[in-house]
Amino acid sequence: MKKLLETIKNIWKIEDLRTRLLTTLLFVLIYRFGSFIVLPGIDPAALTALKSQTQGGLLALLDMFSGGAFHNASVFALGIMPYISASIVIQLLTIAVPYFQKMQREGESGRRKMNQFTRYLTVGILLLQGPSYLVNLSVQLNQAGSALPGGFWFTVSSTLILCGGSMFVMWLGERITDKGIGNGISFIILVGIIARFPGALIKEFASRLGDAGGGLVMFLFELLFLLVVIAASIMLVQGTRKIPVQYAKRVVGNKQYGGVRQYIPLKINAAGVMPIIFAQAIMFIPITLVGFSKSDSMRGFVGAFMDNNGFWYNFVFGLMIIVFTYFYTAITINPTQMAEEMKRNNGFIPGIKPGKRTAEYLDLIMSRITLPGSIFLAIIAIMPAFAKIMGINQAFAQFFGGTSLLILVGVILDTLQQIESHLLMRHYDGLLKSGRIKGRSGGASAY
Repeated sequence: MKKLLETIKNIWKIEDLRTRLLTTLLFVLIYRFGSFIVLPGIDPAALTALKSQTQGGLLALLDMFSGGAFHNASVFALGIMPYISASIVIQLLTIAVPYFQKMQREGESGRRKMNQFTRYLTVGILLLQGPSYLVNLSVQLNQAGSALPGGFWFTVSSTLILCGGSMFVMWLGERITDKGIGNGISFIILVGIIARFPGALIKEFASRLGDAGGGLVMFLFELLFLLVVIAASIMLVQGTRKIPVQYAKRVVGNKQYGGVRQYIPLKINAAGVMPIIFAQAIMFIPITLVGFSKSDSMRGFVGAFMDNNGFWYNFVFGLMIIVFTYFYTAITINPTQMAEEMKRNNGFIPGIKPGKRTAEYLDLIMSRITLPGSIFLAIIAIMPAFAKIMGINQAFAQFFGGTSLLILVGVILDTLQQIESHLLMRHYDGLLKSGRIKGRSGGASAY
């Protein structure tokens, strides 16, 4: 406790860090306030059916990522996921389209152009999802004995408001990255997830307390199981395989360089939480399709993939995570470049020839450690379905794995690492007495 209080005092002493934390808090408060502003013309008292709809299924995840703005019919209802989806599409285009590959190699100017394309695509996705959300909202209000205001202009104006709300959320995320603690988009998602945790915990406790046969013991077992899953997630985020690298001796003048052995830490899960974000964004597509579809057969087919506790949803979801883990690892880790860097610095892996053989060896090692890492990631991703089978309520089950838990762990570790970096730069003790906090990629990153 004394160490914690001392760390908080040190954080407050650093003016830049204090300003960034207060700025982040301000933007978070603005985001949370906006999530309760209901769309004009909608009666908040008639949203009971929408709240009931978001208690389970894929819509529960969407509501969690928006921090409850979805079931509040808020101006922020569509949240940040359209921007995530647009970012995924742009990243895929950098692999397949030469124009985007060239843009990626242009450095800062190319990055700005790609950000502009991402924003344009985000607007396009929002203009598609906005009417779909209003169609679903109309159905839910009808069940509650209410109705949306009619007319073409209401649909147009509400779509534009939803679009503007999501773009404003994206802007808040960018400001948190620039002026706040960093990882802005990730932090926005983190806030939405944390906002749902207290209510889910209280609801689960109340339900277990009402059980006659050892409900409280079962609740304690659930908390223990949750801690085990969190520990496993941290191990997945931080786990590495160290490759020894020997640097040859060389003499320049009277000084000797090299002759030491170092290690390359290859992450077991080099892709971080991006594969699960990719897969989750694709699994949200059925929500948009079912909103426009009038066919019962289409609704039945898409409905099978909207049940996040069903077999087919979790099977496809897990398979996509494994595929995306290999894909994202391939575009972020370049064994050829690593081999060239080692050769340029007179380094080599003992028993492996420098150059092409080293690149092939590194690629083989990455393939071997990526497979168990991707399977482990997929298992954690579908863990909420098993938690639901065990009798845990839907809201609390979402924290037993899946996108929510991995984002929670990854973003918190990255945020703590940023704070620790500020402390160490000013010659204060870090957050931990021994060792360093390791984030998703060993540094500050935002997806």
